[in-house]
Amino acid sequence: MTDMISVRAARARRLLALPRPGWLTVAAIVVLALIVLAGAFAPLLAPFEPTELNSMMRLKPADATHWMGTDSYGRDLFSRVLYGARISMIVGFSTALGSLAIGLPLGLIAGWFPLADGVLMRIMDGLMAIPGILLAIAVVALTKAGLVTVIIAIMLPEIPQVVRLVRARVISVRNEAYVEAARLLGTSSTRIIWRHLLPATFGPMIVQGTYIYAAAILTEAALSFLGVGIGTETPTWGNIMAEGRLYFALTPSLVFWPAVVLSFCILSINILGDALRDSLDPKMKARG
Repeated sequence: MTDMISVRAARARRLLALPRPGWLTVAAIVVLALIVLAGAFAPLLAPFEPTELNSMMRLKPADATHWMGTDSYGRDLFSRVLYGARISMIVGFSTALGSLAIGLPLGLIAGWFPLADGVLMRIMDGLMAIPGILLAIAVVALTKAGLVTVIIAIMLPEIPQVVRLVRARVISVRNEAYVEAARLLGTSSTRIIWRHLLPATFGPMIVQGTYIYAAAILTEAALSFLGVGIGTETPTWGNIMAEGRLYFALTPSLVFWPAVVLSFCILSINILGDALRDSLDPKMKARG
């Protein structure tokens, strides 16, 4: 009982020792929360259906009815940007979650078992040798384009990054005295991995997950902009900008608004990731 109380007290002290977030981090959290909520409640917030055509309202400037104007088909740009946020959040979250779910166990195995390390890392090196955007384009081109396909295509280049990060963390921890003591006492590899190695990867994985989240959103926008991502019938920030670039000289808002929202989203996630890194990495704390 006393040991349990001591453990809880130590955890509370660690939480209290975390630095308070600065104004920039708070601003990033607020912006990201607004974008996530806008995407989640897009059906309630959007004044029009994102695919509703109106030939009489083509390329109209912003007004009281259409806050961001309309596109070349008379569709409300504000509604399309809101629904685009939903797609981006789904792609980012699914890619980050899938990359961590696959890369984490592979990294633990590679870092702890030397025989598996050679095989797994050669496979990861082969995947990393192909530029991520090219690998994603190849996967989408070979399969039917869709939301699930795009998520898988973006996820594949991210998995090796996770595996290498977890492997490096495990290698640095497995030589610690408490791990060596557990091994000498006859503790099974499964228990050592579960009790000692896995918790040591939580901090780096949380930070890496934020970067994967941002990279996935940006890659999805790039694929859609190039015309190899999610179909144009589904509004995404990328295909909204791709359609709007043809009329950029006439109506710059078609590209401006989705680009601004995309930029603020990526910037907010990266700022949040940097703040988490500074809080969870003792070396970064020491520098501060």
